[in-house]
Amino acid sequence: MFHKRKYKPLYPEKYTGDPTNIIMRSSWETQFASWCDKNPNVVKWNSEETVVPYRCPTDNRIHRYFIDFKIQVKGKNGLQTYLVEVKPYKQTQMPEYPGRKTKRFLTESALYLKNQAKWKAATEWAKDRGYVFKIITEYDLGIAAKKPK
Repeated sequence: MFHKRKYKPLYPEKYTGDPTNIIMRSSWETQFASWCDKNPNVVKWNSEETVVPYRCPTDNRIHRYFIDFKIQVKGKNGLQTYLVEVKPYKQTQMPEYPGRKTKRFLTESALYLKNQAKWKAATEWAKDRGYVFKIITEYDLGIAAKKPK
């Protein structure tokens, strides 16, 4: 199990928050942060500093969603801002019903519903500001070879 740790950027001037207090919650987030830090097309980036309100379907209450990354990328058509969530591919898919309502199935289903609500709110929030919301998985990071069908 990966424990949270601090990330020290090579180019702290690119980080738009406090570069001495960047917390990574997984090795995948650390890998993505390193990519942001080293990529010359990433002009600015930050981690867990963008907050989007969302209504969670499991308790019908408003919560705050701290998006993993906000990056500003230099492209052919100018600057584009992305909100990026780093998640295991499995958590982006509806859990497969095992034939009975096991505790694991119920937990995974609740997490899936919660994530869907977060991502819908983040997509709309980003669109309203001219940003793009993206979910990055192990396949996008090159950690796993091929997406299951």
